[in-house]
Amino acid sequence: MLRLSNIKLPLEHTDADLRAAISTRLAIKDSDLLGFRIYKRSYDARQKRNIFFIYSLDVDTRKNTLLLEQFADDKQVKARPDDSYQFVAQAPEGLAERPIIIGMGPCGLFAGLILAQMGFKPIILERGKAVRERTVDTFGLWRKRKLNTESNVQFGEGGAGTFSDGKLYTQIKDPQHHGRKVLLEFVAAGAPEEILYLSKPHIGTFKLVSMVEKMRHTIESLGGEIRFEQRVDEVLIDNKRVQAVLLANGQTLVSQHVVFAIGHSARDTFKMLFEKGVYVEAKPFSIGFRIEHPQSLIDQCRFGDYAGNELLGAADYKLVHHCNNGRSVYSFCMCPGGTVVAATSAEGHIVTNGMSQYSRNERNANSAIVVGIDPQQDYPGYPLAGLELQEQLEKQAFVLGGEGYDAPAQLVGDFLANKPSDMLGSVEPSYKPGVKLGDLSHSLPDYAIAAIREAIPAFDKKIPGFAMHDAVLTAVETRTSSPVRIKRDRESLQSINTQGLYPAGEGAGYAGGILSAAVDGIKIAEALALDMQKNKCSH
Repeated sequence: MLRLSNIKLPLEHTDADLRAAISTRLAIKDSDLLGFRIYKRSYDARQKRNIFFIYSLDVDTRKNTLLLEQFADDKQVKARPDDSYQFVAQAPEGLAERPIIIGMGPCGLFAGLILAQMGFKPIILERGKAVRERTVDTFGLWRKRKLNTESNVQFGEGGAGTFSDGKLYTQIKDPQHHGRKVLLEFVAAGAPEEILYLSKPHIGTFKLVSMVEKMRHTIESLGGEIRFEQRVDEVLIDNKRVQAVLLANGQTLVSQHVVFAIGHSARDTFKMLFEKGVYVEAKPFSIGFRIEHPQSLIDQCRFGDYAGNELLGAADYKLVHHCNNGRSVYSFCMCPGGTVVAATSAEGHIVTNGMSQYSRNERNANSAIVVGIDPQQDYPGYPLAGLELQEQLEKQAFVLGGEGYDAPAQLVGDFLANKPSDMLGSVEPSYKPGVKLGDLSHSLPDYAIAAIREAIPAFDKKIPGFAMHDAVLTAVETRTSSPVRIKRDRESLQSINTQGLYPAGEGAGYAGGILSAAVDGIKIAEALALDMQKNKCSH
């Protein structure tokens, strides 16, 4: 087959129009076109009066070989690459050791799935609950102000990505097409097939719940084992090699191959690894607020007269501003037609995040507006200093919110004028349990407040209305990424000073979102499987 790219068509087009465009581009008769399927579809909205779709297509014709010769110098006509997934290993006969995976977010889930598909029968330990029970606990905070510190937005089957927009795009380099494997597994578990070709696919929380369950059943059917409410309190290390893990219930599980896919909020586990001598270093992350606007405003600014078009859906944005004080402020985890959610996993803390359902039809758009911070400049001292800064800001937000899990909030106009808010305007905040209006100027370090105050008017020049007085800021967004990196060897993917320990995913500092974390899980599974196969971990 051929891979044909950069086919442009107006929004309102038919399959016949697409077929005709292929024939015209390749200068072939319609009868020579045997079939095609969409590989990628995006849109160009730079000119709001002329928004159009851009396609990459996999095409089969009666003249494939001839066309490849004819278009040899045309970068937009190529042979379709083989993006099928190839397993790198197979479990040895009489497998004695079982690999252990700690954490069942996207990274741990895919590490477990790939290892199970290769016959290694992994044991997955998740400190939280199964996804449906976890959902009940999560809504317990949102609706009843009741927090379960082991079952919430951060902890439980599916990881933090379950309660998010479900974005499935990433900017990582992926020469081995691991991302395609992830998307295909999601489709097999019930995701809509459109995620295979949309340029910015997403799933949404409710769909993710059932998908995660189906993937769990697949792992179990292949001999894997999943244990919920099993917190790992200690890793046992001898002669610089992991030997076992000790659970909170006192049980010891022996394995010399342990994956730590713990996510960015398992602070107790970070501390334990640091105290055990596993190499951990501080890394940059970002802090800021969630901002909410009417989704209709964003749609109008991005799409003009096409606002509300079902084919385009709810509009998103991506913004960045470099400030006079040397800081960079940017939008992060933008959720069209979504809600701001309570995302703390610790008592007496406030953390915000954003999520959307598949429909993206809520009244508000929200995103994080965050400031990049750096360990050398902002939290020097030792590897866990960034973690301590997160905790400090989250505790402070809890106090500012009235110490009842309401989040502190302020209208954008008042924030820019350095004036406390005492009344909501036209934008109703979506954060549950609720918000307490006031002054956010003390919720972040002075440099961050100054940077955000400079950035919002700059963003308004790109999206008119972004600085609208009644838009709402909700504090604080602190868990944009992990504040630490558990450094690993580039080739073996094991900890640089602890053999058999595989730091993985977002918590270890090697991913940033569902898709990149899942891809990292696949890479970790491959590296671990090759090591077990090489060392013949069998009778």
